[in-house]
Amino acid sequence: MYAHTLQLIDVATGWSERVMLLGRGYQAMEAAFKQVIERLPFPVKELHPANGTEFFNYHLVRFWKERVTGAHLSRSRPYQKNDNCHVEQKNDTLVRQYFGELRLDTPSQIAAGNALYERMWLYYNLFQPVMHLSEKTVEGDKVRRKWDEAQTPYQRLLATGVLSPEQQERLQALYEQTNPLLLREEIYRGLAALWDGALAQSGTAA
Repeated sequence: MYAHTLQLIDVATGWSERVMLLGRGYQAMEAAFKQVIERLPFPVKELHPANGTEFFNYHLVRFWKERVTGAHLSRSRPYQKNDNCHVEQKNDTLVRQYFGELRLDTPSQIAAGNALYERMWLYYNLFQPVMHLSEKTVEGDKVRRKWDEAQTPYQRLLATGVLSPEQQERLQALYEQTNPLLLREEIYRGLAALWDGALAQSGTAA
């Protein structure tokens, strides 16, 4: 078995969650979903996963029905990758561009990967502004797009009014206590250490 990343993206705010897991069995997937649900600062209303059997199987469908009351489960159309374009974009920018083809296959490497994802959770949700497409028009053979003002997922989430006072206070404290420049440096140091360790282990095994 080797590492996989479970990633959830909130379409409305851009809020993202990532968990690294060893293999894609239902027990590992269920544990990763539990971790995400416990940390999400807002309730899940609808889940739109990819069509892989690691997402759509009896155990995980049962898990969502039991764990998240009232959540609607939808699915992508076959061979329509754009049905999941939001998470596919983040899979590229926040997973592949960091880890590339790096093979991680030990519990210690998974733990290091999740420690890195914890720091990325802070940086990209609280401090990294993103723009949302607000309008798209087609004029002849030209497509014109308009984007809204860049805001962090945290700012967009505050504007929705869905946060409880406790969640708002917790996130505000994290925001005020975190230096984003130092946090970014921590992320890249952690990534370099993970790459060095994995490549050294691969070289030893060879």
